[in-house]
Amino acid sequence: MAYARVLGEHVHAHEVPELDPQPRDAEGHGYVDFLASTELSVGLAVWLAGSIDRQQPHKEDEVYYVISGRGSIRVADEDRPVKPGSLVFVAAGVEHRFHDIEEDLRVLVFWAPPHVAPRHA
Repeated sequence: MAYARVLGEHVHAHEVPELDPQPRDAEGHGYVDFLASTELSVGLAVWLAGSIDRQQPHKEDEVYYVISGRGSIRVADEDRPVKPGSLVFVAAGVEHRFHDIEEDLRVLVFWAPPHVAPRHA
């Protein structure tokens, strides 16, 4: 995980506009975890306009906060449009994915318990 500077022993400061999730897949999707504690982790995800979200259900609860972009999200059997300011909760184990991405999406992802990113060899 890449962490920003530490202020004191307990504060991590991050400039979210400066975060650039790398590496990206062939469709331009990227994700980076940038904050973690024993109870919560936070990451930034990017999906480019027209791309396909291929994520699978997770073991953690998630909250998505859309910083920028437009599209839709399907959670279980419900669709809803998303835009800057949209906040969507997804319970652990529930099928979900972004779709019909009209403008590049930049999304904060809050995980509880903390997300454990897969390691690549």
